[in-house]
Amino acid sequence: MRIYCSFLVIFLLLCFQAQAQEGKKFKKPLKIKAPVEQPTEQPAPPQEPEPEPPQEEEESEMDEGPAFAPVKAPSMVSEDTTTLDEGELSVVEVTEEVKVDSVWVKIAEYYAIWDSRYVNPYKIDPTKFTDTVVIHLYDEAKGQMWAAPLATTHITSNFGFRGYRWHYGTDLELDTGDTVRAAFDGMVRIVRYDQRGWGRYVVVRHYNGLETLYGHLSRQDVETGQIVKAGDVLGLGGSTGRSSGPHLHMEIRYQGNAINPATIYDFTSNTLVQPVFTLTPQHFAYYGSAKTAVVRKTMYHTVRSGDNLGRIARRYGVSVSYLCKINRISTKTILRTGRRLRVK
Repeated sequence: MRIYCSFLVIFLLLCFQAQAQEGKKFKKPLKIKAPVEQPTEQPAPPQEPEPEPPQEEEESEMDEGPAFAPVKAPSMVSEDTTTLDEGELSVVEVTEEVKVDSVWVKIAEYYAIWDSRYVNPYKIDPTKFTDTVVIHLYDEAKGQMWAAPLATTHITSNFGFRGYRWHYGTDLELDTGDTVRAAFDGMVRIVRYDQRGWGRYVVVRHYNGLETLYGHLSRQDVETGQIVKAGDVLGLGGSTGRSSGPHLHMEIRYQGNAINPATIYDFTSNTLVQPVFTLTPQHFAYYGSAKTAVVRKTMYHTVRSGDNLGRIARRYGVSVSYLCKINRISTKTILRTGRRLRVK
């Protein structure tokens, strides 16, 4: 029995030791695992500079967004626009910024000058003109036509020496308010008022190389730089400026110098003399006689209260019909106090 109890005690001791050893082995792994769990703190890599690329992407998206599109639009101040008008258009007058089709400056070398103030800015001496220039007044193939300036054309004063000075145009009879039309296709160069001369007048530059002037208008219906076709309305006739009665003063010029309109227009039949006009030095020969013309004195009478045509005529030794003719009035015209009448 004692032997049996001894074996039992020894067996229990051995079992206890075995359990103690197994407990020690279990605790050691636990101690080892604790440090191994530290890698769970590895969220540190996301804290490195890697997040910066996402920030850059956000900025680029803002630049590409619609809110920034207006900022990226070209600036009219900073952008170089010096070549924008090359080709079809070219600026020839900076003061008014009038854009003129390049064909206008190719018509003739002197037409590189575009001036909306002076009728003759070219300053070319006509006495030195030695060429023969063939001018096609109109071109049906290109749709460039011609038209009469008035519905009916009755001459009241011709081109040439008149009184003590040269008359550089042809005066055509009209009533105030009559329509005045462009003679040929072209572009309006001048729309101005000359109190001591043409009054309200218009100058048109034409494809054929000529320029026409229309003076003493009561109204101007066009503006500088406007394209006009033959027959388009330029304004209404009148008696503005230095004028003794309603009429149209019409001039035709080449290189700024006047040509007798009757060499181009047949005002009697209200048509062109020929479709082709040949310009020669002979057309400017009048400049010699204009320079050497003898000055003739002209006298005027200022109408006073109680004056009539008969009394004025007797005072200056002329006839009533003469006064009516040189002043373009009739015997029924009412003379208002202060009006100036030419008497000689």
